[in-house]
Amino acid sequence: MDTKRLYVDLHVLQTVPPSCVNRDDTGSPKTAVYGGATRARVSSQAWKRAMRLMFATELLTPKELGIRTKKIVRVVSEQIETIDQTCDAEKLALDALEKVGFERKKLLKAEKETQEDGEGTDNDVLLFIGEQQAKALAELIVQDSKKASEAETEEEDSKKKKTKSKIDQRYVQAMSDNPTLDMVLFGRMVAKNPCLNYDAAAQVAHGISTHAVENEFDFFTALDDRPEERGAAYLSSKEYNSATLYRYADVNVLELVRFFGKEKAARAVRYFAEAFVRSMPTGSQNSYANRTLPDAVYVTLRTDQPVNLCGAFEKAIPAGKEGFAAPSKAALAAHAQKLYDCYADAPLQAFAVGDGLEALAPAQPLPRMLDALEAAVRQQLDAVTGNEVE
Repeated sequence: MDTKRLYVDLHVLQTVPPSCVNRDDTGSPKTAVYGGATRARVSSQAWKRAMRLMFATELLTPKELGIRTKKIVRVVSEQIETIDQTCDAEKLALDALEKVGFERKKLLKAEKETQEDGEGTDNDVLLFIGEQQAKALAELIVQDSKKASEAETEEEDSKKKKTKSKIDQRYVQAMSDNPTLDMVLFGRMVAKNPCLNYDAAAQVAHGISTHAVENEFDFFTALDDRPEERGAAYLSSKEYNSATLYRYADVNVLELVRFFGKEKAARAVRYFAEAFVRSMPTGSQNSYANRTLPDAVYVTLRTDQPVNLCGAFEKAIPAGKEGFAAPSKAALAAHAQKLYDCYADAPLQAFAVGDGLEALAPAQPLPRMLDALEAAVRQQLDAVTGNEVE
């Protein structure tokens, strides 16, 4: 097969009951105007966060996941302490991160900052780092500090002082090698040193409702269990909506292969697909118990380009006796077939979960679909890449 591209597209239709899955800065459910109609919206960031949480709790081991934190000095110093408990771990961690390109003052500020009144800070030291990367930094700085302590001449000491604050490519390499799975999937951006960046292998679209929505208000009260007077102790209201969402994501499989090889790339696609299908952002979950599973899932393998099928819902699905889920499935199937006839080739392989999309692919249970998807990705990788990427 003469191609150097392989993509997995995931299309999900999912009905969510009254809820506030993802709110804006005013506390209202996020919305977007699409096709001239106001739609419910769930941001890609919210769903990627939910996926990472599922990775951590159900699908992957801690060593396969990165940590996104401002307490980067603490992460590295903990690794230093496991190597040498007699050294000043915090100082060495600061030294190591300086050699990567971070400013010492900002690192210290990030380490000491606290969030007040629920508000975050504007500090730009929020880093995505893996355990192996932190360990590599720790080993380097401990080794270098021991060598420095053995220096006997003033010339060596002077040279050490002159080069102390400069970026050391060995440390940059330690921070670049051995990325975790979620780093490669979702990317990493480090403004201070672009050499540390990873381009995301996966793209996640904002989920939008297939139909028009209007946010509603839930007026609620709270009573004092030991009242001294009649009436409510607290009055307030909260916005919510309900929707059938169209969600889309795609994965550049060969980007995964570049970092992990064929076998792990195929498993990574499976984990990503399962997390995308089964996860749910936790916004206001205790108030609404809105955890649902999809109405239908459509997954494709392509070697041309990713194809988002949101055009199926540019014209909002009208309200009717059948609800929104069934008409949305029909609209998705019709739009996909029209697109394949006019603009793009049909996918190499396609899979579906749930009824209503039989025109696109045979339906099967989710576990069986994930098994079939992983096997198909592995098979296509053999055809696309041969042995050249191993």
